[in-house]
Amino acid sequence: MEFSTKTLAPERAPGACVVAGVFESRKLSAAAAALDRASGGAVRALVKRGDMDGKAGTVRMLYKTRRVAAERVLLVGLGKEADFGAKAYREAVRAAVGALAETGAVDAHVFLADLPVRDQDLAWRVLQTTTVAAETLYRFDEMKSKKSAPRALKRFVIATASKAGAADAARGLAEGRAIAAGVALARDLGNLPANVCTPSYLADAATRLARDWKLGVEVLERRDMERLGMNTLLSVAQGSRQPPKFIVLRYNGAGKGAKPVVLVGKGITFDTGGISIKPAAEMDEMKFDMCGAASVLGTLRALAELAPAINVVGLVPATENMPGGAATKPGDVIKSMSGQTVEVLNTDAEGRLILCDALTYAERYDPAAVVDVATLTGACVIALGHVATGLFSNRDELADELADAGRQAWDRAWPMPLWDDYQEQLKSPFADLANIGGRPAGSVTAACFLSRFAKKYPWAHLDIAGTAWTSGKNKGATGRPVALLARFILNRAAMA
Repeated sequence: MEFSTKTLAPERAPGACVVAGVFESRKLSAAAAALDRASGGAVRALVKRGDMDGKAGTVRMLYKTRRVAAERVLLVGLGKEADFGAKAYREAVRAAVGALAETGAVDAHVFLADLPVRDQDLAWRVLQTTTVAAETLYRFDEMKSKKSAPRALKRFVIATASKAGAADAARGLAEGRAIAAGVALARDLGNLPANVCTPSYLADAATRLARDWKLGVEVLERRDMERLGMNTLLSVAQGSRQPPKFIVLRYNGAGKGAKPVVLVGKGITFDTGGISIKPAAEMDEMKFDMCGAASVLGTLRALAELAPAINVVGLVPATENMPGGAATKPGDVIKSMSGQTVEVLNTDAEGRLILCDALTYAERYDPAAVVDVATLTGACVIALGHVATGLFSNRDELADELADAGRQAWDRAWPMPLWDDYQEQLKSPFADLANIGGRPAGSVTAACFLSRFAKKYPWAHLDIAGTAWTSGKNKGATGRPVALLARFILNRAAMA
């Protein structure tokens, strides 16, 4: 899909389709009013007849409207004007793109970015139009013998009526295209089956990404991890025939002396639960247990295109969690890279075991901040559902930064407690700590476990177990939280 911006009058927009909005009060947007004037009242007549009531998500197509250059006019319902905010704007774009995809239109001029959205500027509206359109049109058919027929829609023009905001529109478009590409990469990796997307495949994908975008890359093998003492990571890999990988990606946009932000992504390419095996129902979805890793790669992809003045390191510990004859057993005690010992009470709490060694490894970069991203706990799904990502941090300022970035990106995260009181649940009579703390506050105790390995720098943990993929008929990876992470990094670069 080719995205661009352009300033012109709606009635003069050439090509297959022009898109404008109508509010539920049957009030026309400025673009719809311009089309109505040019057509001699055709739009208002349609609204007056009740064929377009303006309810959110509704659409209506007009063909060959007189004195309108485009072959089609697509009217999109915007809902109540008083309630028109970020969510309503995104829903309007999604409805428009969905309707366009069902036509034979090869191009479209979309006049929605001029609509006022509370607390959001033109750059935000253009960015969101780009990312929502790309998300709506996304398909994954790589594993099918018969590919989907190519969509007719090839060119998507985000149109505005005034040149006053051209610079903001261009900035929003550039960020939107890069973030959309990063999200698509994360979704592609997440949607691949686990027999394809192995730890080695992830390492190869990172190497290709580094080659294409001139990033630094290093892949540590099992022997390298053994020398480093990454025993908790290796304990998870023991039951699998797939070799573990530890992937290091480096984006250098600032000087060598600038401390990097380190992103750590959980890369469990398939999670059976190990000896503490999971129930069979929906276990196929455990191919998504590497979505944290995918989001780190997707974020680096977006940043490489946007080239912000900041240094970023991506760390991906990657392995399967399988119940082989050599697999770690409940009750085993493992010495982590940090020197702390862990009693493994449940082998299905493996994500924290690979992340803790990665968090220790992150110390060597003297980081400005470390953010880990993981499909870590079902408890977070119970707490927050599938709307918000769980956000934990040992610094309130860092938590605020990430929460703000999530709101800006519409990839929202919700702050959760990380109080010392919860650490009591991790006590073990045989090791420095246990890898689980029981059923109460499971997402909190998981974050508390990770915090033991992140004391030397500002750190945050994003639990994406409820937001990394969707189930049911439209099962698939979402690409979250690439948009949040990219906005967080871009904001940091702008403040430097």
